Amino acid sequence: MPKATSNAKPADNLLKRKGAGTGTKQSKKAAKDPNKPKRPPSAFFVFMAEFRETFKKENPNNKSVAVVGKAGGKEWKALSAAEKAPYVATAEKKKVEYEKALRAYNISLTEGKAPSEEEGSDKSKSEVNDEDDDDDDESDE
Repeated sequence: MPKATSNAKPADNLLKRKGAGTGTKQSKKAAKDPNKPKRPPSAFFVFMAEFRETFKKENPNNKSVAVVGKAGGKEWKALSAAEKAPYVATAEKKKVEYEKALRAYNISLTEGKAPSEEEGSDKSKSEVNDEDDDDDDESDE
């Protein structure tokens, strides 16, 4: 059987010619810093955190995230400004805390310190120093 001749070019040549699949257009995003504080939730997300709990109690068999989201959205739209006020206040508190944490994070970056060194625990520096002293005493024995 004679071979059929065709004018079709190999797929590789088409890809190179069109520029598809060559990988030349790669965006270079800056790596995310895991120590950077997370953005605070909006008033709606504060509401949704509470709403999800009550919705799960009322509908334990529901596994759909979309259904919960739609029900929460309808509920949020139905609330008056007075009913939304506690969620807005909570969101504002979290925003203030975030701004403080972000300032501390940015200061630590400019000073060249790792943010985890400063925010490691809730203990005061004197408590940490006391523990270091205790460790030294034990290691001498």
